[in-house]
Parts: sequence; C-alpha cells; structure tokens
Amino acid sequence: MRGDYQQLVDEISAALGAPATLEDRDFGLIAFGAHEGDDDEVMDPVRTRSILQRRSSAAVRAWFEAFGIARAKTALRIPPDPAAGVFRGRICLPVRHRGIVHGYVWLLDDGHLTDLELGTRGAPPDPRIAQAMETAARIGALLADEARAGAELGDLLRELLAAAPDGQPAAAAALRDALRDSLRFTPGAPLTLVAVLPWDTSDTDAAPLPSLPGLLAACALPAGGGPADGPAVGADEAEPAARSGAGRGSRTGSAARPQPAAPVPALAALVRLRASGAPGPAHTVAEHLLRSPRAGAAPAEGKAPRGSSGHPAPPRPGAAGIGAGTQELTDLPATWREALDAARAAHAEPRLGPITQWDAIGPYRMLTALPVTAPDPAIGPLLAPAHAELARTAEVFLDCAGQAGRTAQALGIHRQTLYYRLGRVEKLTGLDLDDGEHRLLLHMALKAARL
Repeated sequence: MRGDYQQLVDEISAALGAPATLEDRDFGLIAFGAHEGDDDEVMDPVRTRSILQRRSSAAVRAWFEAFGIARAKTALRIPPDPAAGVFRGRICLPVRHRGIVHGYVWLLDDGHLTDLELGTRGAPPDPRIAQAMETAARIGALLADEARAGAELGDLLRELLAAAPDGQPAAAAALRDALRDSLRFTPGAPLTLVAVLPWDTSDTDAAPLPSLPGLLAACALPAGGGPADGPAVGADEAEPAARSGAGRGSRTGSAARPQPAAPVPALAALVRLRASGAPGPAHTVAEHLLRSPRAGAAPAEGKAPRGSSGHPAPPRPGAAGIGAGTQELTDLPATWREALDAARAAHAEPRLGPITQWDAIGPYRMLTALPVTAPDPAIGPLLAPAHAELARTAEVFLDCAGQAGRTAQALGIHRQTLYYRLGRVEKLTGLDLDDGEHRLLLHMALKAARL
C-alpha cells in the first residue's frame, strides 16, 4: 500500500517537474519525491524537517491551515514565509475522497510554477494541474480504503477492550480473524497496548493509521470507562457524602470536597512487538502519537475538568503508557488497564513521563487501581489554588521520607520556612505529620488527587 503512494507521488512530481510530498491530514509524512539540489535554503527547512521527523510542526500546520487547505477542493498557492522557515512557495493539492480530506500533496515552487493556472479564478486549470488533481483523487481513494480497514479493526479492538468478561473470548476471536485477514498479525506474536491520554475525538471522520512498525489497530475509549472500573462518584453522590462528615478532616465540610473530573477520551493503540520483553516498537508508536495534534488537546467546551476552585483546570500535555506484553488477545483488556494506568500516572507525575511502562510507575500501580472517587476530605483545603505551595511542600516532604534537610534543599527554602508550612498543613487538614498512618493518608491522597 505504501509503495502505491510513493508511485503516485512520483507521478505528480514528474508531471509538474517539482518535488512533491504527501502528508496525511494530521501532517504526518506518507511519501516524498526526490529533490534535485544541494542548497539547504532552496531545499526548504520545513520540507527537510517533515522528511527527517516524519511530521510538520504545529506552527507550520497553523501557517498552512490559515490559507484554508482543510476546506479547499482545488489546488491552492501558499506564499513563502522566511520567518517561519518557509523559504519557497508551495502549491497544495488537497487529497479528498467523497468530500472528506484525507491528506495533502505539497509541491515546492522554485519559480517555474508561479504562472501555472490552478483553476481558482474561474479559468480552467492548467492540464498538468488537472492531471495532478486526478492523481491526488486516486491517493484519496487509497487513503479512504486504508481508513475504512483501520476503522473496522479499531471497532473490533474497542469491542474487545470494552467487553464484559464473558464476551471477551468471542470479541478476541473476531479481532484475531480480522487481523489475520489483513495480513497484519501472526498468531503467537507478542503484543502490547499503548494508551495516549488525553486524545481529541472531535474529528469523527475516519483517518488511516500512521505507517509505523508494528501498529495494528487503534481506537478511542473513555479513560475512566469499561467494566473494569469501579463506579465514579458523581455530583449527586459525592455532595451528600461530604455533608455526612465521614473520614478524617470531615470538619472541612462539603465545600472542601471537590468533585472528580469526568473521564476524558484516551487512544488505545495495539502494537506488535518484535520479541517478548522488547517494547521498542511500542515506544516508537507512543512517541509518534504524542506528536499528533490530537494528543493532549483540551477537552471540548463544557466538558473541561474542574479544579478545586470550580474553574476549568488548565490543559496538560499528553502522556502515554505501555502495558505488559502478551501473546493472547484475550489478555488485552488487562493490558489496556495497565497501559491506561501508566498513562494516567505519567500525566499526573511529570517525572514519569511523557512515556512510561506500567511496571515503572511504582506506587501508582496501586493508586490507579483504586475506584475513581472525589479526593479525601482531609486534603480538600490543600487542593485550593491558594494553598498549592503548601500541597507541594507536603508532598515533597513525604517523598523525602519526612527528612527536613532533604525537603528544604529540594524546595530551595529555609528549614524554618519548611516547619512553618508543615504546621499550616496540619492545621488545614487536621492530620498529625508525626503519625505514620496520617502521613500515609496524606501522601496517598495528594498523589491520587492528581489522577
């Protein structure tokens, strides 16, 4: 399939006498034509970066999309912008199929295409442009076929990961048959799942999977959904519980008990490994997916997670988790929980991320396994923005095993300042930091609150 794209891109390059590059609609590189020339500036840094990194930057994407390429049905001319590293003008051929844009063909213009009629001003396009657009339409049909095949595999993967235990064997068999028919899978090959969190699902049109070694299928799932999860505490349940005053620190009342954030979408990517215990392909897939503009995107309006103050929490960069390898498709639901837990941990704890494996998240293996509930009422006051520094001080103190010297050094503060802050933490929470159980509660609650 990818060889077909290369052949079609070469046809366009030959027809117009200009180097062509094919990217998907997320600006991921699919194929590129040969470039005759040694001058780096003439080569154009944007094209060089796209080829070497297999993706254009967000700034370059914004520059090109400002010219309406996502809505265009005919060829467009993009002027150069040296400030953005675009030293040469371009002609963009939108790659569409049945009205859906699947990618773009880019043609570098060294000057000989400047007077080429594109057919955008009422005049018929130059025959070479018309021929190139016909070839772009053939590329669009191939990408659409690939997208449909990928969507079918993704649907079967979603069914397996969301299935109840008694339905998992049948769902695994259906996925196994589809993978075998697509020639993407050999029974017995080691597999794992990559979870990317959060993932923007606002674009509902099917898009083909990126061409990455080992990537078999992908689908979006709620990060907190699925039968393996315990019930989330909603607003109607959490508020009465807070008013009842259960647990340590209950004197803080319902105002100190923030509601848990609604689950956000995550992407599940099924990856074939070269060997058991060798997660290299999974890391490659995770790195590529995290560069997608859909990774780490802010939630849709009206669904943004709320901070303890009630205001929308600022978006955080995306994170990826990798589950343990398995040779059985029936093990994938458990592997998905591992991958998702690792992604949640990496999203909450920057030192783990942006990519981490489930066996490397330490205590988060236990914390992520707990049911999703509102934060413990004891730490409610510490979650207010006004007390963020106190919460950080308490967590660093506990991370340092309660050693004042190490904590003060880590925070860059005087010991007396540390003691003052810890005293305020005790007053706000009602916990005694000389008590081991109180320390354990505070430590777990602070870390769990970020999940």
